[in-house]
Amino acid sequence: MTVPVTSVRETAVRTLRAAGAATGQLVGGLGTAFLALGVLLLVALAAVTAPAGVGLLLAPAALRALHALARRERERLSRRGPEIVPPDPPPTRLRAALGDATTRRELSWLVRHATLGLLLGLLGFLLPLCAVRDTTFPLWWRLSPGEATTTSIGVGTAHGWPDALAATLLGVGWTAIVLGLGPGMARLQAAPARRLLAAGPDTDLSLRVAELTATRAAALNAHATELRRIERSLHDGAQNRLVSVTVLLGAARRMAARDPSGADELLERAQSAAEQALAELRSVARGILPPVLADRGLAGALSGLAADCGVPCRVEADVPERCAASVEATAYFVVAEALTNIAKHSGATRAAVTVRARGGRLRLLVEDDGRGGADEDGGSGLTGIRRRVAALDGTLRLSSPPGGPTTLDVDLPCGS
Repeated sequence: MTVPVTSVRETAVRTLRAAGAATGQLVGGLGTAFLALGVLLLVALAAVTAPAGVGLLLAPAALRALHALARRERERLSRRGPEIVPPDPPPTRLRAALGDATTRRELSWLVRHATLGLLLGLLGFLLPLCAVRDTTFPLWWRLSPGEATTTSIGVGTAHGWPDALAATLLGVGWTAIVLGLGPGMARLQAAPARRLLAAGPDTDLSLRVAELTATRAAALNAHATELRRIERSLHDGAQNRLVSVTVLLGAARRMAARDPSGADELLERAQSAAEQALAELRSVARGILPPVLADRGLAGALSGLAADCGVPCRVEADVPERCAASVEATAYFVVAEALTNIAKHSGATRAAVTVRARGGRLRLLVEDDGRGGADEDGGSGLTGIRRRVAALDGTLRLSSPPGGPTTLDVDLPCGS
C-alpha cells in the first residue's frame, strides 16, 4: 500500500510547525524562568533574613515581584493556548500572604519554573542551535581551526570527511529530538503554570461571570445594531431604487406605443436605477460578511485591505488553518477600521499588519509610524473595535503615545 505524497507532505508540515511553535514557547518560558530564578533568590533572601528584621522589609517587594511574574506567565501562556483564568488578586502584606492559598500556589510554581522550567527552556534554546551547527558542519569544517572540536558537545576533532559526516549524523539526531520531543517538552514546561496559576476551585469567579455577561450583552447589542443598519440600508437604498425601477418600467410600457423615444428614455433611467440598486445590495452583502474572506481566506482579504490603504502597508500573515467565520470577520473589520483611522488621522508614512494563529489564538498587530495620541473617546472607531473584540471574549491593547508610534494589539480565540 502506497502512502500519498500529499499526506506525507502535510504530516511533515504539521510536524515542523508543531516543533517551531514548541521551540518558541520553550524560549519564551526560558525568559520567565530566568526571572523566576531571580524572584526565587529574592524570596529566599527575605526568608533567611527575616529573623534579623531585614527580610520583613524585603517581603512586600518579593511578594509584588512574585505576583507580577505569575501574572506575566498567565498572559504569555494564554496567548499560546487556552486562557488561564486568574484568581482573585493575592495580598502583598506578609501576614495575609502567609495564609493565602493563591500565594502558596504561586510559590510552588515559582520553584518548579525556576528549576525544571529553566532546564527545559535551555534545552529548547540550545538543541536547535546544536542541530543546525552539527548538520551543517561539513559545509564549513575546513574553515575552522585545526584543534576545534567536531561536534557541538565538545567531543572529537575532524581530520577528514568521515569525521565531518559523523558530525552531520549527530545533527540529524538533534533534529529528531527537537521534532519528536519539542512539543512534549513545551507542555511539560507549561503544565505547572496551567495547574497552579489558574483560579482554584475555591476562587470567587463572580467577577469573571459578570465580565462574560457584559461581553455577551455587548455582542447582542452590536448584533441588533448591525441588523438595524442592514434594514435601514435595504429600506432607504436598494428598496427605493427597486420601487423606482418598477414605476419607470410601468410608465415605459404605457408609453411604448404612443411615444417610443420617451419610453426608451424611461428604460434607460430604469436600467440606471437597477444598477444602482445592485451596487447597494452588493455593498450591504459585503458589510455582512465580505465575500473575499470565503474566496481568498483571511490572509488574502487583509492583503486586499492593505493594497487599498492610503498609506503604504505591509502585511505578514501566518494562519495555517481557517478560523471560525465570526473570528475572521471580526479580524477583517478590525484591520479595515484600523487602516482607515491610519489613513485619515495618523499622518503616518507607513503601516504594518501582522497576523498569526498559534495554540487556538489569533493575534493581530497593526502598527504605524504616525503622530500617535489615539484616543477611544475621540470618535476614531476604537470603541467599536473594542466592542467587536470583547464580543468574542478577546482582548485589545492600544499603545499610542504622543509622537507615535501607534500599536494596536488584538488577541482572539480562533474557535469562537
